[in-house]
Amino acid sequence: MFEIKLQETRVYREAKEEGRQEGLKKALEEGRQEGREQAKLELIPRFLAYGISIEEVAQLLDLTIGQVEQVRLTTEQESSTST
Repeated sequence: MFEIKLQETRVYREAKEEGRQEGLKKALEEGRQEGREQAKLELIPRFLAYGISIEEVAQLLDLTIGQVEQVRLTTEQESSTST
């Protein structure tokens, strides 16, 4: 009798828009988190250059000692290959 497709219903369109909005919110939050993590990693060489210990840097940035050590090693390798 009535031939209405699911995609034409108001409920479908609203649900689709709601899902899109939730997806955007999630992507934005993930992007922010990645940005915060990147900023922390970029601060490590600066802190170490000021003489702050690896343990203190890890504590200040809420990272593991292993993460700080890895960045330190990578930074040292990059600086030794560029000279």
